[in-house]
Amino acid sequence: MRVRFIPQRREFFELFSRASSNAVDIGRLLVQLLDRFPADGAELIGQIKEHEHTGDDLTTEVVALLNRTFVTPFDRDDIFRLASAIDDVCDYVDETADNLGSYGVSEVPRHAREQADVILRATIQLDEAIQLLQGFKDSSKQLNALRALEDEGDRLLRDGVGELFRSGADALTVIRWKDIHEGLEEAVDACENAADVLEAILVKNR
Repeated sequence: MRVRFIPQRREFFELFSRASSNAVDIGRLLVQLLDRFPADGAELIGQIKEHEHTGDDLTTEVVALLNRTFVTPFDRDDIFRLASAIDDVCDYVDETADNLGSYGVSEVPRHAREQADVILRATIQLDEAIQLLQGFKDSSKQLNALRALEDEGDRLLRDGVGELFRSGADALTVIRWKDIHEGLEEAVDACENAADVLEAILVKNR
């Protein structure tokens, strides 16, 4: 196996850029899914699954590049953590989309659609921050926006679950939608976690 002694800066940053762009794409598909569901549900869930696989493949590429690179552009553990954090966003969206399709639900509550919109906006901010990573340029605006979106996501989760319990819906409907609401919030939390990892990288390398 050939070992690289020159930092492969461009390759790592290109992989991160592709991963964050893929997260935006999966966030946009989630918004479309919740806006249209149950119409086009199977097709959109399938597209989300394809993007989740793309995210897995990109993470695998990062790990493979790490294994054959002797000197990395920044800390090896941070490279792995950032790749995993971006992939987690896709994983949570995919899991929630799967649940939506398999739980037998029909009408999508307003708060769930609003949560999906928060996820999309969070992935856009994350993508913008990732594009600034090469050269360790300032992304504080994007990271602050991500944290504000996480707060908005927390509020929507509370409001969505509260409305669910007040709705008088049957127990199975409450259980299903509570789980979906929480899955959507996990995707928002994953975006914030990626922001935390990214901020730590910037602090170390300024």
